[in-house]
Amino acid sequence: MDSGLGLETRLALVRRARRIYRILAETYPDARCELDFTNPLELLVATVLSAQCTDKRVNLTTPELFARYPDAAAYASANPDDMEAVLHPLGFFRAKTRSVIGLGQALVDRFDGQVPGRLEDLVTLPGVGRKTANVVLGNAFDVPGITVDTHFGRLSRRFGWTVSDDPGVIETEVGSLFTRRDWTMLSHCIVWHGRRICYARKPACADCPVVALCPRIGVGETGPLRPFSTVPSV
Repeated sequence: MDSGLGLETRLALVRRARRIYRILAETYPDARCELDFTNPLELLVATVLSAQCTDKRVNLTTPELFARYPDAAAYASANPDDMEAVLHPLGFFRAKTRSVIGLGQALVDRFDGQVPGRLEDLVTLPGVGRKTANVVLGNAFDVPGITVDTHFGRLSRRFGWTVSDDPGVIETEVGSLFTRRDWTMLSHCIVWHGRRICYARKPACADCPVVALCPRIGVGETGPLRPFSTVPSV
């Protein structure tokens, strides 16, 4: 494929991709899911709530939510008005309330109130697609998965790992470049890099540890790196 580094063979692409991952893993040794949770249900709910919202805002809201609704049955039987009051700071709170209550009902009706540990089961739940399912599997069940969010998709194209905008295609094409055991941590490293250096606008290429391996596909103007301590979780 033409990655911007010349005519790149499949073997060269795999080697370059894995070198990028190794460097990012060294750069972000603490990379992890930035949603706070203590069990699979909490992670599932938090991930559903994170749609069109920052992880930071979700983490400020979920302690009260998790305390009020400790299990799937509590979500299933929740009073919508009460839950809306808790979720109001997140935006789209009415839709999110419906989603969380419906999620609780589906878990109670079909999975004995437990979060299933298989992708094919998770994606049958209301509001749960492959992205959410892979977040839950990788971080709550230690089942490797690639989480294609906006950061992952953007950087995968910028790195020349894929040309697709389709999350399913990105998941397949990028996944084929790496060993399965690395998928979850790869997802974390790419997301952290996208949030901290490889911004959508004005990426901090001068401060990027993998700039020599990156064809910078789609990159226009670049900008300086903000100090790590001031970069918000988004």
